[in-house]
Amino acid sequence: MSTVENKQREQICIMAKSLFDRGLTCGSSGNISVRTEDGGLLVTPTGSCFGRLDPAILSRLDKNGQLINGHQPTKEMSLHDAFYSTRSSANAIVHLHGTCSVALSMMPDVDEDNFLPPLTPYSIMKLGKVKLLPYFIPGDSKTGDAIRGLAGKRSAVMLANHGPVVAGKDLEAAVYAIEELEETAKLAIMMRGLSPKMLDESQIRHIITKFNVEWD
Repeated sequence: MSTVENKQREQICIMAKSLFDRGLTCGSSGNISVRTEDGGLLVTPTGSCFGRLDPAILSRLDKNGQLINGHQPTKEMSLHDAFYSTRSSANAIVHLHGTCSVALSMMPDVDEDNFLPPLTPYSIMKLGKVKLLPYFIPGDSKTGDAIRGLAGKRSAVMLANHGPVVAGKDLEAAVYAIEELEETAKLAIMMRGLSPKMLDESQIRHIITKFNVEWD
């Protein structure tokens, strides 16, 4: 096992525990995958708890998606595979069951094409537009089909009544982005019914241009 892979294993466990300790996911919910040097994946095992992951038992997949060692990977592999196959820039994927983002996904007036309202510049900078996808039972391959249907145009999706999924250039970027998604959803829930002053179209366009944000 390479030094790089050892560091990846440790980073997955450290960042997963940080997410768990702050209540961004709970119990045995959520999953993470990271691309390895040889084109394979390191994945959190099915039924595992982010609060007590063991680097040694992470699922190690080869470049063809076959399990080499470790425990069985998350049942949500279809959504991970879908992002990796459609976004060449994706080297890590994080899926959580964030309370506020899930709550917002249940609201009847949410924009399916642009799930998060433009309350701050940071969600735009880190996430671009977040697509709200329909509800699928956990582990359903239709989730992966829905992500593939976006043709790589989104780095983040929200699974209705379930949780967010974010792809990043590395694990740190993916974690920071999904944290921003949850915080923005929290703000949106707090502001409901209060008519907040949101960023206007010209301000959004300025952010997109200045920070080279994907916005399609």
